[in-house]
This record gives sequence, C-alpha cells and structure tokens, in this order.
Amino acid sequence: MWRTASGLTRLVVTLGFATVAIAQGVGGRVRYVGGTLDEIPTGTGGILLTGNDRFLVFDSRKVNYAIPWDRINLLEYGQRVSRRYALAVMISPLLLAAKKRVHYLTIGFLDRKDRQQALVFEVDKHDIRALLVVLEARTNLRVEYQDDEARKSGKG
Repeated sequence: MWRTASGLTRLVVTLGFATVAIAQGVGGRVRYVGGTLDEIPTGTGGILLTGNDRFLVFDSRKVNYAIPWDRINLLEYGQRVSRRYALAVMISPLLLAAKKRVHYLTIGFLDRKDRQQALVFEVDKHDIRALLVVLEARTNLRVEYQDDEARKSGKG
C-alpha cells in the first residue's frame, strides 16, 4: 500500500514539476522516436527539460537521461527524420505513413567516450518553437532546418 502511494505521489509531483517547467518555457513535451542509445526505449514519452545550466535532460517515468550542453554538436529540425541518421534510427512503418504534420528534433552529441550519438524526438506542435530557441541559446549552435517548410514551422 505504501509503495503504491509513494509511487503515485512521486508521479504526481513529477508531473506537477514538468507542467510548471513547460509553463515557464524551460521544456517541451516529446516522444523518443529512436536513435543510437539503447537506454531509452523507442516510443517513450517525456519532457526535454532545458532549465538546467549544465545539462539538457530527457525526463520520463521510465528513463532520465542528461546530456551536457557543451557535448551537443547538432540540432536539426524537420517534419521528417533526416537521411543523415536514417540508419541509426528505427522508425515504425505506421509513423512514416501518418498524414498529420509531425515535428522531429534530432540532437547529435558526443558521449563520455567521444562517440557520436543521435537522439530523434517527436516534439509537441505547441512546444517546438520555444524549444528550438532555447536549444540554440544553450548550445550556441544554429538549428539546421531540413527544408523551407520546416524553417517556417520552426520559426513561426
């Protein structure tokens, strides 16, 4: 009984902090589509938290993963997954057949062993613009847009 209550309490507190973080413009709702890391299961929903001065944090009920800002070397936005990371990303055929506009953010970074890694997130359409602005500011990188449609959608 206590274990369930504390787990429920933890979930409510986490969701409360996440909602406040997004409302304050320090995060965005995302779903992990794929990438080069086995630690994050494909399809995991969570929040990219950008309020920490040292790390970009992917926070979900299943996984918490932090990337130092200075290790990020690629930010790419589009409405389809980049060909550059197509081999690194396993995407469901259902996702590719979807008719709605889907906003993808690819984050490239060097891990602790200086190996290139890539994470691809589907970003909530209401959070994408603010998230891109914060990512550019924190990393001192320019977001690479896949095409003019992505540029218009990302810069609004």
